[in-house]
Amino acid sequence: MTTGNGSVVTEFVLLGLTDRPELQPALFVLFLALYLITLSGNLGMVVLIQLESRLHTPMYFFLSNLAFVDLCYTCNATPQMLKNFLSEKKTISFVGCFTQCYIYIALLLTEMYMLAAMAYDRYVAICDPLRYNVKMSRRVCICLATCPYVYGFSDGLFQSILTFHMTFCRSNVINHFYCADPPLIKLSCSDTYVKEHAMLISAGFNLSSSLTIILVSYAFIMAAILRINSAEGRLKAFSTCGSHMMAVTLFYGTLFCMYVRPPTDKTVEESKVIAVFYSFVNPVLNPLIYSLRNKDVKQALKNVLRRNITRTLSISPLGYKP
Repeated sequence: MTTGNGSVVTEFVLLGLTDRPELQPALFVLFLALYLITLSGNLGMVVLIQLESRLHTPMYFFLSNLAFVDLCYTCNATPQMLKNFLSEKKTISFVGCFTQCYIYIALLLTEMYMLAAMAYDRYVAICDPLRYNVKMSRRVCICLATCPYVYGFSDGLFQSILTFHMTFCRSNVINHFYCADPPLIKLSCSDTYVKEHAMLISAGFNLSSSLTIILVSYAFIMAAILRINSAEGRLKAFSTCGSHMMAVTLFYGTLFCMYVRPPTDKTVEESKVIAVFYSFVNPVLNPLIYSLRNKDVKQALKNVLRRNITRTLSISPLGYKP
């Protein structure tokens, strides 16, 4: 990418969360701890669902994909961020910046529609339970899980190409802790009309369409729950959706003001705070929400731990069964 004065941009400088050096070590420890908890929580969720046969259902199939998306999202920007906390040279290559921006947008869109697929799964389970196994067959589940990845990475590539096709001539300093669209647009001296409107249209369409699927699904779910005569039945039906509703609320609560606005100095600063919440808080909370509120997950974890402990105790120190 060439700049307006003819030089070539080969790297960008990431300002990070703060320019106060005395805070860098403390922030490093804090975000490293969050990073390790997020990795262990989401990776543990994926492994647990694979190991426990009672969790081989559509609901947990989608949950394992959600955990995988959160895992990838956290691994995208966090290592670079942690490195910059302890480095004087807070740079990222042009290719690395493009890749980081692309993966961020792609996974963001993927998670939107994965949550929508999970809402549809709950709708079928509660509103049409007799045909649940037919409507949510393995083939249907794979299709519903694959489409978000295909669409997310396709639209993400388009948005990233538009961003990095611009000419950067004002500076190569990005006012963020990762390569995000709004601060990159602020660095461009070329016409940003197409990029800004493409970003607004994409954000508006994807937010509204995915959220519409979720809201319509839950409207039917609530109507079905209210028709259940017993209070115990209503509580059981509602409990199957509670964790997903909490995850949706956290996710969309942090996204509505992230992209559906023109990039200004104020919104770039605000997007840092929102991005921190989405990048670290949401991924670390999702496994907790689904595990603490879910009896099946807790029981599956006990079963896996019991089997591993039994297997360990049944093997002698020399590696032979007694």
